[in-house]
Amino acid sequence: MPARSLRRDDPLPLWAQLRQDLRDRLASGEFAGGFPGEMALRQEYGVSRNTVREALRTLRAEGLVTAERGRAPRVLDPVEIQQPLGTLYSLFASVEAAGQDQRSVVRTLDRRADGVIAAKLGLEASSPLIYLERLRLAGPEPLAVDRVWLAGDVAAPLLDADFTHTSVYTELARRAGVRVESGTETIHAAMPSHAEYALLGCPRGTGTFVIERLGRAGDRTIEWRQTIVRGDRFAFHAEFSVREGYQLGVSAVPYRSARPASAGG
Repeated sequence: MPARSLRRDDPLPLWAQLRQDLRDRLASGEFAGGFPGEMALRQEYGVSRNTVREALRTLRAEGLVTAERGRAPRVLDPVEIQQPLGTLYSLFASVEAAGQDQRSVVRTLDRRADGVIAAKLGLEASSPLIYLERLRLAGPEPLAVDRVWLAGDVAAPLLDADFTHTSVYTELARRAGVRVESGTETIHAAMPSHAEYALLGCPRGTGTFVIERLGRAGDRTIEWRQTIVRGDRFAFHAEFSVREGYQLGVSAVPYRSARPASAGG
């Protein structure tokens, strides 16, 4: 795709306009054969060295390119976050294990009643539930929207937890002495709603994986979770062998554009 003309009358600074255009070109795969150097970018966009360097600095902070002084910038290979299906896993731990900062923006944490969700948990319709909604980030960009309903009589202590940088299962064990040890999941593809597009920062037309989990502590179901993961940051993989058979897994990749596996944890 051709370079977009930068507008000096735009309220967005030139370096930010340049960063966005380079993001879009990276997402299209245009620089697979090599990323242009500072001089080439200055000539192509008609901007100063400082403008180019600031745009490259922010792209480097996002993990998209290297931009070391004295060396030509280059596109970074994606670092995958791998998680096996068929085991109880934590998106929190997997993101951190891949060397990316995991952070959550808590949108809602409250006590409420929901007859449909209560039925999923085997509870009376009027039973109190603890509801948590988070925007999950891997590195600087959104990865998933996570919505968790928990049995209120078990999870009430979590109302005092700060979920910015911790997992539901960690807090359940720490504050309530409860460990989720098993469960079931379903995974299907879906198009996000308008609000979910806005939260996830997805380009229009990007699909998502929706993963729904029922989590159990002992014989009791205490969690129902819906996690909506960006399709352009997540992929399925599988391994097979004569001895072990066919084993599925999932991989999350870092931000490469513009932008539910249950995020256990």
